[in-house]
Amino acid sequence: MRSEWLRDGHEWLRVADPSWADPLDPTYARERGGRWNPPASFESLYLNEDVATARLNLRAFIAAWPYEPEDLRNDNGPVLVAATLPRRQRVADVHSPAGVAAVGLPASYPVDDRGHEVPREVCQPIGGKVKREGLRGIRCRSAHSPAGRELAWFPASSHSRARRTDTFLYRDWYWA
Repeated sequence: MRSEWLRDGHEWLRVADPSWADPLDPTYARERGGRWNPPASFESLYLNEDVATARLNLRAFIAAWPYEPEDLRNDNGPVLVAATLPRRQRVADVHSPAGVAAVGLPASYPVDDRGHEVPREVCQPIGGKVKREGLRGIRCRSAHSPAGRELAWFPASSHSRARRTDTFLYRDWYWA
């Protein structure tokens, strides 16, 4: 497995419902699971590396809603929460060709050789191995755009927290 250090001070982005009490709470993904962690496993916080990737992930975020992004306003659109992580976070590289190959995913990840999205059930054991090896997460290609980068961050302990640096209303991040 290939690993890399995250850049200290980088602002990671999370698409969030404005009604969430704490959009940076990693316990929700521990309970429900996500791409890189199975349900009832370990804390994970799913973040976007940049605004372009967050915009692409918005469609997945609102997939069950009866709206399109064009229908949303500041009073009903998701906010974008910017946050920094604790310093010196070493994570698995699942975005470079060598990193993708090292974990046994197809070179075409996030899709397989037939163009279908690689299922979570394939990715979750990789996340478990990364966590057991003591890495703080997985920096990966976005499931919604191979050019985008996402981070599944695994806090070291309950005291290890992402720190909110800003919150952007819908019109200020989606349409900017």
